[in-house]
Amino acid sequence: MELDIQCEEMSPSRWAELLTTMKSCKTIRLDDCNLSSSNCEDLSSIINTNPSLTELKLNNNELGDAGVEYLCKGLLMPSCRLQKLWLQNCNLTSASCETLRSVLSAQPSLTELHVGDNRLGTAGVKVLCQGMMNPSCKLQKLQLEYCELTADIVEALNAALQSKPTLKELSLSNNTLGDTAVKQLCRGLVEASCNLELLHLENCGITSDSCRDISAVLSNKSSLMDLSVGDNKIGDSGLALLCQGLMHPNCKIQKLWLWDCDLTSASCKDLSRLISTKETLTEISLIDNNLRDSGMEMLCQALKDPRSKLQELWVRECGLTTACCKVVSSALSTNKHLKVLHMGENKLGDAGVELLCEGLLHPTCNIQSLWLGNCDLTAACCATLATVMTTKQCLTELDLSYNPLEDEGIRKICEALRNPSCNVQQLILYDILWSAEVDDELRALEDSKPEVKIIS
Repeated sequence: MELDIQCEEMSPSRWAELLTTMKSCKTIRLDDCNLSSSNCEDLSSIINTNPSLTELKLNNNELGDAGVEYLCKGLLMPSCRLQKLWLQNCNLTSASCETLRSVLSAQPSLTELHVGDNRLGTAGVKVLCQGMMNPSCKLQKLQLEYCELTADIVEALNAALQSKPTLKELSLSNNTLGDTAVKQLCRGLVEASCNLELLHLENCGITSDSCRDISAVLSNKSSLMDLSVGDNKIGDSGLALLCQGLMHPNCKIQKLWLWDCDLTSASCKDLSRLISTKETLTEISLIDNNLRDSGMEMLCQALKDPRSKLQELWVRECGLTTACCKVVSSALSTNKHLKVLHMGENKLGDAGVELLCEGLLHPTCNIQSLWLGNCDLTAACCATLATVMTTKQCLTELDLSYNPLEDEGIRKICEALRNPSCNVQQLILYDILWSAEVDDELRALEDSKPEVKIIS
């Protein structure tokens, strides 16, 4: 049994009602429910008395250190079998880390700990690392984003990594680490016996100086499948170094996020080689890099390579124009693996989207999710988009936000949604002006097709 509630204010009567339900739940998720430390006392009892409970998610609640102390009393009970604990943005400080350390040391069932968006600080996380080093700790996933960590944390993390072969996922994004600390961390990861599968280092103050060491992790850890170094100024020179590790035969990368990394079209030669030859790679994000049409053309040539197995390509806000749409269309008509294409916030225009639709309508194309928000589109291209919606039954998600489609364009899209051949389940239309009459039509459409979600 699963309890999943979000964004609900908890009255005493409602809370009492839910407590009865929780006694038999395997999963409890109560994000954004205005919970406090007093609710944690009740939850501690649930943890203690419900041995089937394996996941507890309490993100975005004002639990505080006192609330965590209550929770940990239940977590330390022999009857507890909890595996996943989510406490993101719960107003925790370093004071919570001593209590959580006790849980890590004593509770072998706990395999996931998510404590990001809390002011734990370097001192607090050092205490958590002590808990990780206990032989009883079997932690597999540790999320420490936005925890106010500094370079001083790396020595403790490396010591924990050395003693924790079970660890598979480590997220340190949005902490002020810097190149020196990241180099030290990477050397520790290369030496550690853990089979790390996910490493997230977004917005960590990384430059090209760190990329050779990250590359060494990629070439030495064949287990690493998910790497995110977005929002770091690695530049084209850093990307070239990363690609040395990415192209290594040992590297089995599947998901690579390089958004806002100061890349230009000069990086696209290396990226194209990666996309066309690294058959494990299924997702790449290049959002907010100045690739321009010339760079996109190189990427599309790679997509046409039979060896490419890429399923998701994110090129939002990459300086693209109508000029690249013909080659994108050609790639779409050739590549049968691509499922998700994000091209929003580029000046494609109606003419560009008309060209894209030629590729989308090709029998080989299997796009499921298409994002074209803020692409200078008008009602003029909506008839062709409507044809794609009714023809391509694989298409289930379409984003047309921030485009001046007006009543005429929205009506054409609505007509397509009403068609029984249309399988679009989610239509995203943020910040588009339409009349009250069209608004009524949209609401009526949702009523007649409850499987369709229109987000505006």
